[in-house]
Amino acid sequence: MGISSQPSYDSLTLKDFLQGSSDEVNNNSSYLWSKVLDEQDKKVKVTKKRVKRRTSMKRRRGSYGIQRRVRTLKRLIPNSDQSIGLDGLFRETANYILSLQNRVSVMKVMVEVLTGSDE
Repeated sequence: MGISSQPSYDSLTLKDFLQGSSDEVNNNSSYLWSKVLDEQDKKVKVTKKRVKRRTSMKRRRGSYGIQRRVRTLKRLIPNSDQSIGLDGLFRETANYILSLQNRVSVMKVMVEVLTGSDE
């Protein structure tokens, strides 16, 4: 049985730590701090990897989500050609919304005329 120059830290209690000589305390504290810093460094590396992975996944989902919405909009707008660009699609959408608003206004007038209400 040889005597170890490094004390066993598994069985080290706070009382033992505080009662040791100042050299032992300095060695122990520097050892413990190095352990703490190593663990923090590991956590930071894992966290950075997770953030990078989440960001790349969001980017992929984001572009797919926009493409999906554009396809849905193309299906909703009548007579919208599949080959028109995004600016043309938005123009067609604005025109379609205006035509729907005009239809609603005409129908309101028709209802007022047919029911004979005087508002």
